[in-house]
Parts: sequence; structure tokens; C-alpha cells
Amino acid sequence: MLARFTRVLLRRSRDTAPRRSVSRNAIDLRSDTVTVPTTEMRSLMASAAVGDDVYGEDPTVQRLESDVSALLGKEAAVFMPTGTMANLACILAHTRRGDQVIVGQQSHIYCWEQGGASSIASCLLAPVRNEPDGSISISELSSAIQADDPHLPRSRLVCLENTHGGCLGTAVPCNHIHEVSDICSDHGLALHIDGARLLNAAVALGERPAMLVDAADSVSICLSKGLGCPAGSVVAGESAFISQVRRERKLLGGGMRQSGVLAAAGLYALEGWGETLGRDHERAARLADFLETLAGVEVQRPAIATNMVVFGLASAPGEDASARTAGFCAALEKAGLLIFPYGGRGTQIRAVLHQVLCCGLPAPARCQFFALRFVTACH
Repeated sequence: MLARFTRVLLRRSRDTAPRRSVSRNAIDLRSDTVTVPTTEMRSLMASAAVGDDVYGEDPTVQRLESDVSALLGKEAAVFMPTGTMANLACILAHTRRGDQVIVGQQSHIYCWEQGGASSIASCLLAPVRNEPDGSISISELSSAIQADDPHLPRSRLVCLENTHGGCLGTAVPCNHIHEVSDICSDHGLALHIDGARLLNAAVALGERPAMLVDAADSVSICLSKGLGCPAGSVVAGESAFISQVRRERKLLGGGMRQSGVLAAAGLYALEGWGETLGRDHERAARLADFLETLAGVEVQRPAIATNMVVFGLASAPGEDASARTAGFCAALEKAGLLIFPYGGRGTQIRAVLHQVLCCGLPAPARCQFFALRFVTACH
């Protein structure tokens, strides 16, 4: 019995992510999810008017949902705990068990959401090729749509991603979204946009967010990435659809009570989102330019750049590129710079720029500080 109990404990310990502490003087470019609330945001959260949101009585949540629906040009919106839950709730609301959902093969829904569309929504995910510019192959999309045949699953939904994290963080322009929407309309399919970083796309393209999703039946945006909120996403669409998403949210355990304390952070972040994200894009451009001056560093330029910089390291013939990349990231961490390998083979590195690059340093010093630590790690 003791041996069995020990094995269970060991198995559980392996399944638990290790806890780690991050120095305040570290520069953390692993993701824009590492942003933290500002003092002003925390103050508004503490003073937010709240009520029971499951009963529809939280005034701060109601205001956030109204503001986001207006920003995205949709009839209604619903506050969600996370982006993954937001996407899954939309898939559940759009489909029935056994339906087919067409996604990009490098999309977050397909690669990084634990297959929830299959395991929970009981849908068949049909991946199609993502082009380097974040679009999906129109020819493969057309071929993936099933005929009306009782032997085949019903094609119900197409999901796009904007910006596309799996394609160097590039912004996807309106013309592609409209082209996909036209195909969906011709075949009676719904269109969902995973817009976790949609506002980054709006800044990069110089478009209003509503223009980027006017052809979509539903859209989700994330508040806890570059906007700096501690948690939360919002789904927008037609009123009847949002009512169904609320039901799916409850089913998934996402009904929150006095969630106005979180919604208040979203309201604060949305006041100046264009300036905030624009600064991140400028930092990313400067970083990409800097990296290109270093011998042995190869920067991958996206079609339309946002807040991500992806680069690789030159390696000698026969050298294990993934091991070299992992070793380089470890050296950067020792130098005080946190960064992740990127891509399925782990041979590239992604840096995500955001408003909290180094909590312990004033903003003007951060660029020089980053350069110093990067060059130190290189040598």
C-alpha cells in the first residue's frame, strides 16, 4: 500500500508544473501574458461596483460587455474567464456533437487548447494549411467542406486567428477574412475569429477593430495579454448567440460572481489600448533591427509585424539546432532575460514585447539593459 501511495505521489509531482520565482530585475519576454496590473488599474479594481454576474447583476461587467460590443460592432458581448474557454464556448454554441470545425493547422485552437473542441464539444477538427501571412489556404478550405451526405460529418464552423501567434504574430488583413466569410456564407457555415490579440492587429493594420470582425459571426478578445489585465476575455456576436454562449460558460464552470473587480481592469485597459499596443509594436521593431546587427542571428520577419519577434541561431553542419537553442535560452535566463524556444522543433526563439518588460527599471533604461544582457549571453 505504501509503495502504491508513493508511486501516486511521484506521478502527481511529475504532472505538476514546477513553481518558480522571477527576479524583478529580469526582462521577461516569454509572452505578453506576464504583464501585471498597474497601480492605477489595481485602484479601479478595488473600488469597482460589483454584483452577482451569474444573476446578471454586476454593473461593471455590464459596462465592459457594452463597451466591447460597441468596439467590435456587435449586438452583445459576454465576459469570460479565459480565452481558451471563450473559444470553446463559441464552438459549443455554433455546433452540435459530431460536427466538423475547420481550423488552421498552426492555430491556437488546434495546437494549444488541449483538443477541447474534440474532447468536450465532440467536434471533428479539420486542419487546413496556414500560409506564412497567417491566412488559411483557400483551396484547402474549399476542399475540407463536406458534401451534404449522411455518411459525412456536417461542416458547421470555420475558425480564424488574428493576430496569428503561430505565424510570427502577423496581423491578418480584412480582405482574407472577407474571402473566407464569403465561402462560409455560400456553404451555410459560421465564422469565428480567435482575436486574442485582435487589437494588436487593428493597430498594425490601421483599422478599427469592428472592421476586422464585421464578417464574423463571433469573436473573442483577450484582456490579459498586452492590455495588462490579470484575467479575462470577452466574446461578442449577435444577441441570441451571446445568450447561448452564457449557457455554455455556465456549463464549463465559467460563471463568476462579483467579477466586476476583473471587469474594471478591462475597462481601464480599453481606455488607451491603441497607444499601449502601439508602443509594444515600436519596441518589437527596434528589437528586430537590433538583432539583425548580431552575427549568427537570423530574424524572421512577419508579413505584418506586431509585438512578436522571432529569430533563429546559425548552427554548424550536423549541430543539434534545438539543443543549441535550448542552451542559448538557458544562458539568457542566467543573464536575466527570460525567453522561450518557438515552433514545433524548438529551433527558433520568440520574444514578445509588452508594457512590463522589467519591473525594477525605469522605461528609458530597458532597451540598453536588454541589449547588454543579450550580448552578454551571446558571448
